[in-house]
Amino acid sequence: MTDQFKDVMARFPTGVTIATATDRDGTPHGLTISSFCSVSLEPPLVLACVAKSATCHPVFARTDRFAISILHQDQSDLALRFADRTARKFGGGGFLRTDRGNVVVADALATLECTVHSRHDGGDHTILVGEVVGQTLAAAGAPVVYVDRRFAALAPTS
Repeated sequence: MTDQFKDVMARFPTGVTIATATDRDGTPHGLTISSFCSVSLEPPLVLACVAKSATCHPVFARTDRFAISILHQDQSDLALRFADRTARKFGGGGFLRTDRGNVVVADALATLECTVHSRHDGGDHTILVGEVVGQTLAAAGAPVVYVDRRFAALAPTS
């Protein structure tokens, strides 16, 4: 059942994001997340699903804030790096610390800064619901999507 479920879900295109949070010492942690969506406009809520097996899961389980960076088509290498448990994720630069203390991808298509609204058990994931308290929108560009176990790009909107 698990393999067939993975095959079925691979047919569903999804956007690619990087979720970040800082620990009590201010050290950033993050991972690639494709299970991300908006939940509500009033208040503005989003959800991100964090695998319980992720090495940074304990940070996301305790934090009161997190950020989401929506990646563009040229950032699939960054998505792969943040999906790798052993990678030095924040090495090489390309990140900004916001006025709220979150860490975001410097040239992402868009970023969202959130305070934790609620957490829910979701099997092997924690469903993290965040209230959006800050957002940036970069210039138009094509987002990276993940479908059939590979990255693809969509045409940018005008």
